[in-house]
Amino acid sequence: MSQTLNFKPINIARWFIWSGFAIVLVIAPMVFNTGGSLSLLSQMGTLMIFGLSYNMLLGQGGMLSFGHAVYSGLGAFFAIHAMNMVAGGSMNFPITLIPLIGGIAGMFFGVLFGYVTTKKSGTTFSMITLGMVELVFACSLMFPNFFGGEGGISTNRVIGQSFMGITYGPQIQVYYLIALWLFVSTVGMYAFTQTPLGRIVNAVRDNPERVEFIGYDTQWVRYMTLILSAFFAGIAGGLSAINFEIVTAENVSAIRSGAVLLFTFIGGVGFFFGPMIGAVLGVFLTVMLSDLTKAWQLYLGVFFILIVMYAPGGVASIIMMNLRVAKFGLFKRVWPAMWKLVLAAAFTAAGVILAVEMLYQRTLEATQSTVIEMFSVAIDTASTGWWALTIAIITIGIFACSRLKGEFARQWGEVNTEIEEQMRRAQA
Repeated sequence: MSQTLNFKPINIARWFIWSGFAIVLVIAPMVFNTGGSLSLLSQMGTLMIFGLSYNMLLGQGGMLSFGHAVYSGLGAFFAIHAMNMVAGGSMNFPITLIPLIGGIAGMFFGVLFGYVTTKKSGTTFSMITLGMVELVFACSLMFPNFFGGEGGISTNRVIGQSFMGITYGPQIQVYYLIALWLFVSTVGMYAFTQTPLGRIVNAVRDNPERVEFIGYDTQWVRYMTLILSAFFAGIAGGLSAINFEIVTAENVSAIRSGAVLLFTFIGGVGFFFGPMIGAVLGVFLTVMLSDLTKAWQLYLGVFFILIVMYAPGGVASIIMMNLRVAKFGLFKRVWPAMWKLVLAAAFTAAGVILAVEMLYQRTLEATQSTVIEMFSVAIDTASTGWWALTIAIITIGIFACSRLKGEFARQWGEVNTEIEEQMRRAQA
Protein backbone atom coordinates (compact mmCIF):
# COMPACT_ATOMS: atom_id res chain seq x y z
CA MET A 1 0.00 0.00 0.00
CA SER A 2 1.54 3.27 -1.07
CA GLN A 3 0.70 6.68 0.28
CA THR A 4 1.08 9.92 -1.59
CA LEU A 5 1.91 13.02 0.38
CA ASN A 6 0.65 16.21 -1.20
CA PHE A 7 2.13 19.50 -0.17
CA LYS A 8 0.58 22.72 -1.38
CA PRO A 9 3.21 25.45 -1.12
CA ILE A 10 2.30 28.63 0.73
CA ASN A 11 2.40 31.81 -1.31
CA ILE A 12 4.92 33.55 0.93
CA ALA A 13 4.98 36.73 -1.17
CA ARG A 14 1.21 37.14 -0.85
CA TRP A 15 1.30 36.60 2.91
CA PHE A 16 4.17 39.09 3.15
CA ILE A 17 2.26 41.74 1.18
CA TRP A 18 -0.97 41.39 3.16
CA SER A 19 0.88 41.32 6.48
CA GLY A 20 2.81 44.42 5.45
CA PHE A 21 -0.45 46.13 4.49
CA ALA A 22 -1.96 45.34 7.90
CA ILE A 23 1.16 46.60 9.69
CA VAL A 24 1.08 49.85 7.71
CA LEU A 25 -2.55 50.40 8.69
CA VAL A 26 -1.71 49.82 12.36
CA ILE A 27 1.36 52.05 12.58
CA ALA A 28 0.21 54.84 10.22
CA PRO A 29 -1.35 57.01 12.99
CA MET A 30 1.78 56.52 15.08
CA VAL A 31 3.95 57.97 12.32
CA PHE A 32 1.56 60.69 11.14
CA ASN A 33 0.38 62.02 14.49
CA THR A 34 0.38 65.80 14.09
CA GLY A 35 -2.44 68.25 13.37
CA GLY A 36 -5.26 66.80 11.32
CA SER A 37 -3.31 63.73 10.22
CA LEU A 38 -5.84 61.31 11.72
CA SER A 39 -8.68 62.98 9.85
CA LEU A 40 -6.73 62.81 6.59
CA LEU A 41 -5.85 59.15 7.15
CA SER A 42 -9.51 58.36 7.83
CA GLN A 43 -10.57 60.08 4.62
CA MET A 44 -7.91 58.20 2.68
CA GLY A 45 -9.10 54.88 4.06
CA THR A 46 -12.72 55.57 3.14
CA LEU A 47 -11.76 56.79 -0.33
CA MET A 48 -9.60 53.70 -0.85
CA ILE A 49 -12.62 51.42 -0.37
CA PHE A 50 -14.71 53.64 -2.63
CA GLY A 51 -11.99 53.68 -5.32
CA LEU A 52 -11.44 49.92 -5.17
CA SER A 53 -15.18 49.32 -5.52
CA TYR A 54 -15.28 51.64 -8.54
CA ASN A 55 -12.33 49.83 -10.09
CA MET A 56 -14.35 46.61 -9.99
CA LEU A 57 -16.43 48.28 -12.69
CA LEU A 58 -13.87 50.28 -14.65
CA GLY A 59 -10.66 48.32 -14.24
CA GLN A 60 -12.06 44.80 -14.00
CA GLY A 61 -15.14 45.12 -16.16
CA GLY A 62 -14.40 48.04 -18.47
CA MET A 63 -17.60 49.80 -17.35
CA LEU A 64 -17.11 53.58 -17.28
CA SER A 65 -19.69 54.73 -14.75
CA PHE A 66 -20.53 58.37 -14.00
CA GLY A 67 -22.93 57.47 -11.21
CA HIS A 68 -21.08 55.33 -8.70
CA ALA A 69 -21.70 57.88 -5.94
CA VAL A 70 -25.34 56.78 -5.95
CA TYR A 71 -24.45 53.55 -4.14
CA SER A 72 -22.01 55.03 -1.64
CA GLY A 73 -24.27 58.03 -1.00
CA LEU A 74 -27.45 56.03 -0.47
CA GLY A 75 -25.47 53.62 1.70
CA ALA A 76 -24.35 56.61 3.76
CA PHE A 77 -27.94 57.87 4.16
CA PHE A 78 -29.21 54.49 5.34
CA ALA A 79 -26.24 54.16 7.70
CA ILE A 80 -26.79 57.56 9.28
CA HIS A 81 -30.53 56.91 9.70
CA ALA A 82 -29.63 53.62 11.41
CA MET A 83 -27.29 55.51 13.76
CA ASN A 84 -30.08 57.95 14.63
CA MET A 85 -32.45 55.04 15.27
CA VAL A 86 -29.90 53.48 17.61
CA ALA A 87 -29.49 56.83 19.38
CA GLY A 88 -33.28 57.13 19.70
CA GLY A 89 -33.58 53.66 21.19
CA SER A 90 -35.76 52.24 18.43
CA MET A 91 -33.04 49.87 17.27
CA ASN A 92 -30.15 48.08 18.95
CA PHE A 93 -27.16 47.72 16.65
CA PRO A 94 -23.41 48.08 17.24
CA ILE A 95 -21.76 51.09 15.60
CA THR A 96 -18.89 48.87 14.52
CA LEU A 97 -21.25 47.08 12.11
CA ILE A 98 -23.06 50.19 10.83
CA PRO A 99 -20.97 50.14 7.58
CA LEU A 100 -22.57 46.75 6.88
CA ILE A 101 -25.97 48.48 6.75
CA GLY A 102 -24.52 50.90 4.22
CA GLY A 103 -23.18 47.97 2.21
CA ILE A 104 -26.52 46.16 2.20
CA ALA A 105 -28.27 49.38 1.14
CA GLY A 106 -25.73 49.88 -1.64
CA MET A 107 -26.24 46.30 -2.80
CA PHE A 108 -30.02 46.74 -2.79
CA PHE A 109 -29.83 49.78 -5.05
CA GLY A 110 -27.24 47.98 -7.13
CA VAL A 111 -29.84 45.27 -7.73
CA LEU A 112 -32.47 47.91 -8.47
CA PHE A 113 -30.52 50.33 -10.68
CA GLY A 114 -27.95 47.90 -12.03
CA TYR A 115 -30.48 45.81 -13.90
CA VAL A 116 -31.36 48.89 -15.95
CA THR A 117 -27.87 50.35 -16.40
CA THR A 118 -26.16 47.09 -17.40
CA LYS A 119 -28.70 46.42 -20.17
CA LYS A 120 -26.31 48.42 -22.33
CA SER A 121 -22.53 48.67 -22.42
CA GLY A 122 -19.92 51.17 -23.53
CA THR A 123 -20.92 54.80 -24.01
CA THR A 124 -24.62 54.03 -23.56
CA PHE A 125 -23.94 52.51 -20.14
CA SER A 126 -21.98 55.63 -19.14
CA MET A 127 -24.80 57.95 -20.20
CA ILE A 128 -27.42 55.90 -18.35
CA THR A 129 -25.37 56.03 -15.14
CA LEU A 130 -24.98 59.80 -15.56
CA GLY A 131 -28.76 60.12 -15.86
CA MET A 132 -29.21 57.87 -12.85
CA VAL A 133 -27.00 59.97 -10.59
CA GLU A 134 -28.75 63.16 -11.67
CA LEU A 135 -32.11 61.51 -10.96
CA VAL A 136 -31.09 60.45 -7.44
CA PHE A 137 -29.55 63.87 -6.76
CA ALA A 138 -32.83 65.54 -7.77
CA CYS A 139 -34.73 63.18 -5.49
CA SER A 140 -32.45 64.12 -2.61
CA LEU A 141 -33.81 67.66 -2.80
CA MET A 142 -37.42 66.57 -3.40
CA PHE A 143 -37.73 64.26 -0.37
CA PRO A 144 -36.35 66.17 2.62
CA ASN A 145 -37.81 63.75 5.16
CA PHE A 146 -35.28 61.11 4.16
CA PHE A 147 -32.46 63.15 2.63
CA GLY A 148 -32.66 66.18 4.93
CA GLY A 149 -32.88 68.75 2.15
CA GLU A 150 -29.91 71.02 1.55
CA GLY A 151 -28.75 70.69 5.15
CA GLY A 152 -28.54 66.91 5.02
CA ILE A 153 -28.83 64.49 7.96
CA SER A 154 -26.56 64.71 10.97
CA THR A 155 -25.92 62.29 13.82
CA ASN A 156 -23.74 61.56 16.81
CA ARG A 157 -21.49 58.52 16.53
CA VAL A 158 -21.00 58.31 20.34
CA ILE A 159 -24.01 56.18 21.17
CA GLY A 160 -24.81 53.96 24.15
CA GLN A 161 -22.37 52.35 26.52
CA SER A 162 -18.74 51.98 25.61
CA PHE A 163 -17.37 48.53 24.83
CA MET A 164 -13.86 47.98 26.24
CA GLY A 165 -13.43 51.75 26.29
CA ILE A 166 -14.40 52.14 22.62
CA THR A 167 -16.92 54.95 22.11
CA TYR A 168 -15.78 56.21 18.70
CA GLY A 169 -15.56 59.67 20.17
CA PRO A 170 -11.78 60.02 19.70
CA GLN A 171 -10.72 60.19 16.05
CA ILE A 172 -8.09 57.49 16.60
CA GLN A 173 -10.86 54.96 17.31
CA VAL A 174 -12.70 55.99 14.14
CA TYR A 175 -9.48 55.60 12.17
CA TYR A 176 -8.91 52.04 13.38
CA LEU A 177 -12.54 51.18 12.59
CA ILE A 178 -11.99 52.46 9.03
CA ALA A 179 -8.67 50.60 8.86
CA LEU A 180 -10.36 47.36 9.91
CA TRP A 181 -13.08 47.69 7.28
CA LEU A 182 -10.49 48.76 4.71
CA PHE A 183 -8.45 45.62 5.28
CA VAL A 184 -11.49 43.32 5.20
CA SER A 185 -12.93 45.03 2.11
CA THR A 186 -9.60 44.99 0.30
CA VAL A 187 -9.21 41.27 0.94
CA GLY A 188 -12.77 40.70 -0.26
CA MET A 189 -12.33 42.72 -3.46
CA TYR A 190 -9.01 41.07 -4.22
CA ALA A 191 -10.59 37.66 -3.67
CA PHE A 192 -13.23 38.66 -6.21
CA THR A 193 -10.52 39.05 -8.87
CA GLN A 194 -9.58 35.38 -8.33
CA THR A 195 -13.11 34.02 -8.66
CA PRO A 196 -14.64 32.68 -11.90
CA LEU A 197 -16.89 35.77 -12.01
CA GLY A 198 -13.88 38.04 -11.60
CA ARG A 199 -12.10 36.24 -14.43
CA ILE A 200 -15.05 36.23 -16.80
CA VAL A 201 -15.73 39.93 -16.26
CA ASN A 202 -12.16 40.54 -17.45
CA ALA A 203 -13.03 38.58 -20.58
CA VAL A 204 -16.22 40.64 -21.02
CA ARG A 205 -14.11 43.76 -20.78
CA ASP A 206 -11.64 42.57 -23.41
CA ASN A 207 -13.87 40.71 -25.88
CA PRO A 208 -17.61 40.52 -25.07
CA GLU A 209 -18.49 38.91 -28.42
CA ARG A 210 -16.21 35.95 -27.78
CA VAL A 211 -17.63 35.54 -24.27
CA GLU A 212 -21.12 35.33 -25.75
CA PHE A 213 -19.91 32.73 -28.26
CA ILE A 214 -18.86 30.40 -25.42
CA GLY A 215 -22.28 30.69 -23.79
CA TYR A 216 -22.08 33.45 -21.15
CA ASP A 217 -24.64 36.22 -20.77
CA THR A 218 -22.47 39.35 -20.70
CA GLN A 219 -25.28 41.48 -19.29
CA TRP A 220 -25.61 39.24 -16.23
CA VAL A 221 -21.84 39.20 -15.75
CA ARG A 222 -21.79 43.01 -15.69
CA TYR A 223 -24.91 43.06 -13.49
CA MET A 224 -23.48 40.74 -10.82
CA THR A 225 -20.21 42.67 -10.80
CA LEU A 226 -22.06 45.95 -10.33
CA ILE A 227 -24.04 44.53 -7.41
CA LEU A 228 -20.86 43.48 -5.60
CA SER A 229 -19.23 46.81 -6.42
CA ALA A 230 -22.26 48.65 -5.01
CA PHE A 231 -21.98 46.63 -1.79
CA PHE A 232 -18.42 47.81 -1.13
CA ALA A 233 -19.30 51.35 -2.20
CA GLY A 234 -22.08 51.30 0.40
CA ILE A 235 -19.56 50.22 3.04
CA ALA A 236 -17.45 53.24 2.13
CA GLY A 237 -20.55 55.42 2.46
CA GLY A 238 -21.33 53.99 5.89
CA LEU A 239 -17.80 54.69 7.09
CA SER A 240 -18.05 58.22 5.73
CA ALA A 241 -21.25 58.75 7.74
CA ILE A 242 -19.49 57.64 10.91
CA ASN A 243 -16.40 59.73 10.21
CA PHE A 244 -18.12 63.03 9.33
CA GLU A 245 -21.39 62.50 11.28
CA ILE A 246 -23.29 64.18 8.45
CA VAL A 247 -24.54 63.13 5.01
CA THR A 248 -25.79 65.64 2.43
CA ALA A 249 -27.06 65.63 -1.14
CA GLU A 250 -23.46 66.10 -2.29
CA ASN A 251 -22.84 62.46 -1.36
CA VAL A 252 -25.09 61.32 -4.24
CA SER A 253 -24.00 63.95 -6.74
CA ALA A 254 -22.22 63.68 -10.07
CA ILE A 255 -19.37 65.67 -8.51
CA ARG A 256 -18.64 62.81 -6.11
CA SER A 257 -18.88 60.29 -8.96
CA GLY A 258 -16.50 62.35 -11.09
CA ALA A 259 -14.04 62.62 -8.21
CA VAL A 260 -13.76 58.86 -7.70
CA LEU A 261 -13.34 58.40 -11.46
CA LEU A 262 -10.59 61.02 -11.50
CA PHE A 263 -8.67 59.58 -8.56
CA THR A 264 -9.03 55.98 -9.70
CA PHE A 265 -7.69 56.86 -13.13
CA ILE A 266 -4.80 58.85 -11.64
CA GLY A 267 -3.87 55.90 -9.42
CA GLY A 268 -4.13 53.38 -12.26
CA VAL A 269 -7.18 51.37 -13.31
CA GLY A 270 -5.06 48.54 -14.68
CA PHE A 271 -3.68 47.60 -11.28
CA PHE A 272 -5.53 46.41 -8.19
CA PHE A 273 -3.63 48.77 -5.89
CA GLY A 274 -3.96 51.72 -8.29
CA PRO A 275 -7.10 53.19 -6.66
CA MET A 276 -5.35 53.11 -3.28
CA ILE A 277 -2.57 55.30 -4.65
CA GLY A 278 -5.24 57.49 -6.26
CA ALA A 279 -7.01 57.86 -2.90
CA VAL A 280 -3.84 59.12 -1.23
CA LEU A 281 -3.16 61.57 -4.06
CA GLY A 282 -6.84 62.57 -4.15
CA VAL A 283 -6.95 63.54 -0.49
CA PHE A 284 -3.65 65.39 -0.89
CA LEU A 285 -4.82 67.32 -3.95
CA THR A 286 -8.31 68.16 -2.67
CA VAL A 287 -7.89 68.53 1.08
CA MET A 288 -4.28 69.34 1.88
CA LEU A 289 -3.55 71.37 -1.25
CA SER A 290 -6.78 73.36 -0.92
CA ASP A 291 -5.51 74.62 2.45
CA LEU A 292 -2.29 75.83 0.83
CA THR A 293 -3.53 77.50 -2.36
CA LYS A 294 -6.71 78.69 -4.02
CA ALA A 295 -5.44 77.30 -7.33
CA TRP A 296 -5.68 73.68 -6.19
CA GLN A 297 -8.31 72.81 -8.82
CA LEU A 298 -6.01 74.09 -11.55
CA TYR A 299 -3.16 71.93 -10.29
CA LEU A 300 -5.49 68.91 -10.08
CA GLY A 301 -6.61 69.43 -13.66
CA VAL A 302 -3.08 69.87 -14.98
CA PHE A 303 -1.87 66.80 -13.10
CA PHE A 304 -4.71 64.72 -14.53
CA ILE A 305 -3.94 65.89 -18.07
CA LEU A 306 -0.25 65.02 -17.65
CA ILE A 307 -1.17 61.54 -16.39
CA VAL A 308 -3.48 60.97 -19.36
CA MET A 309 -0.85 62.17 -21.83
CA TYR A 310 2.32 60.57 -20.49
CA ALA A 311 1.18 57.77 -18.15
CA PRO A 312 -2.27 56.52 -19.19
CA GLY A 313 -1.76 53.53 -16.91
CA GLY A 314 -1.70 55.87 -13.91
CA VAL A 315 0.89 56.34 -11.20
CA ALA A 316 0.83 52.60 -10.52
CA SER A 317 2.07 51.92 -14.06
CA ILE A 318 5.04 54.25 -13.52
CA ILE A 319 5.94 52.41 -10.32
CA MET A 320 5.59 48.95 -11.87
CA MET A 321 7.57 49.82 -15.01
CA ASN A 322 10.47 51.10 -12.93
CA LEU A 323 10.30 48.07 -10.65
CA ARG A 324 10.46 45.81 -13.68
CA VAL A 325 13.56 47.61 -14.95
CA ALA A 326 15.13 47.32 -11.50
CA LYS A 327 14.22 43.62 -11.30
CA PHE A 328 16.23 42.91 -14.45
CA GLY A 329 19.17 44.93 -13.11
CA LEU A 330 18.98 47.59 -15.82
CA PHE A 331 17.92 50.60 -13.78
CA LYS A 332 21.48 51.90 -13.65
CA ARG A 333 21.38 52.41 -17.40
CA VAL A 334 18.31 54.67 -17.37
CA TRP A 335 19.05 56.45 -14.09
CA PRO A 336 21.62 58.98 -15.45
CA ALA A 337 19.15 60.27 -18.05
CA MET A 338 16.16 59.92 -15.71
CA TRP A 339 17.40 62.07 -12.85
CA LYS A 340 18.37 64.88 -15.20
CA LEU A 341 14.94 64.85 -16.82
CA VAL A 342 13.18 64.71 -13.44
CA LEU A 343 15.27 67.62 -12.18
CA ALA A 344 14.47 69.68 -15.29
CA ALA A 345 10.76 68.85 -14.95
CA ALA A 346 10.80 69.87 -11.28
CA PHE A 347 12.54 73.13 -12.23
CA THR A 348 9.85 73.81 -14.84
CA ALA A 349 7.06 72.92 -12.39
CA ALA A 350 8.49 75.35 -9.82
CA GLY A 351 8.38 78.12 -12.41
CA VAL A 352 4.82 77.29 -13.42
CA ILE A 353 3.66 77.17 -9.78
CA LEU A 354 5.34 80.51 -9.13
CA ALA A 355 3.59 82.03 -12.17
CA VAL A 356 0.18 80.66 -11.17
CA GLU A 357 0.43 81.84 -7.58
CA MET A 358 1.62 85.27 -8.64
CA LEU A 359 -1.21 85.54 -11.16
CA TYR A 360 -3.80 84.52 -8.56
CA GLN A 361 -2.45 87.02 -6.07
CA ARG A 362 -2.33 89.75 -8.70
CA THR A 363 -5.88 89.22 -9.97
CA LEU A 364 -7.80 88.04 -6.88
CA GLU A 365 -5.97 89.37 -3.84
CA ALA A 366 -4.40 92.55 -5.19
CA THR A 367 -6.79 94.74 -3.18
CA GLN A 368 -5.31 93.34 0.04
CA SER A 369 -1.63 93.01 -0.86
CA THR A 370 0.56 92.38 -3.89
CA VAL A 371 3.10 90.44 -1.84
CA ILE A 372 2.98 86.69 -1.34
CA GLU A 373 5.37 84.36 0.46
CA MET A 374 6.59 81.28 -1.40
CA PHE A 375 9.50 79.02 -0.57
CA SER A 376 10.10 81.30 2.48
CA VAL A 377 10.67 84.26 0.16
CA ALA A 378 8.51 87.40 -0.02
CA ILE A 379 7.53 87.96 -3.65
CA ASP A 380 6.06 91.22 -4.94
CA THR A 381 3.68 90.33 -7.76
CA ALA A 382 3.71 93.95 -8.94
CA SER A 383 7.44 93.78 -9.60
CA THR A 384 8.53 93.39 -13.24
CA GLY A 385 11.70 91.67 -12.10
CA TRP A 386 9.85 88.78 -10.47
CA TRP A 387 7.76 88.21 -13.60
CA ALA A 388 10.89 88.24 -15.76
CA LEU A 389 12.57 85.72 -13.43
CA THR A 390 9.50 83.45 -13.54
CA ILE A 391 9.39 83.49 -17.33
CA ALA A 392 13.13 82.78 -17.44
CA ILE A 393 12.75 79.77 -15.11
CA ILE A 394 9.91 78.31 -17.22
CA THR A 395 11.81 78.91 -20.47
CA ILE A 396 15.02 77.31 -19.20
CA GLY A 397 13.08 74.36 -17.77
CA ILE A 398 11.17 73.69 -20.99
CA PHE A 399 14.36 73.95 -23.04
CA ALA A 400 16.17 71.52 -20.71
CA CYS A 401 13.25 69.05 -20.81
CA SER A 402 13.17 69.12 -24.62
CA ARG A 403 16.90 68.43 -24.81
CA LEU A 404 16.92 65.65 -22.21
CA LYS A 405 13.70 63.91 -23.23
CA GLY A 406 15.19 62.33 -26.36
CA GLU A 407 18.12 60.72 -24.53
CA PHE A 408 15.86 59.34 -21.81
CA ALA A 409 13.38 57.96 -24.37
CA ARG A 410 16.21 56.25 -26.23
CA GLN A 411 17.68 54.65 -23.09
CA TRP A 412 14.23 53.64 -21.84
CA GLY A 413 13.32 52.07 -25.17
CA GLU A 414 16.58 50.12 -25.40
CA VAL A 415 16.25 48.82 -21.85
CA ASN A 416 12.64 47.67 -22.31
CA THR A 417 13.49 46.03 -25.65
CA GLU A 418 16.26 44.11 -23.91
CA ILE A 419 13.85 43.05 -21.16
CA GLU A 420 11.36 41.76 -23.73
CA GLU A 421 14.14 39.76 -25.40
CA GLN A 422 15.18 38.22 -22.08
CA MET A 423 11.57 37.28 -21.34
CA ARG A 424 11.15 35.65 -24.76
CA ARG A 425 14.35 33.66 -24.33
CA ALA A 426 13.22 32.53 -20.87
CA GLN A 427 9.87 31.33 -22.25
CA ALA A 428 11.57 29.50 -25.11
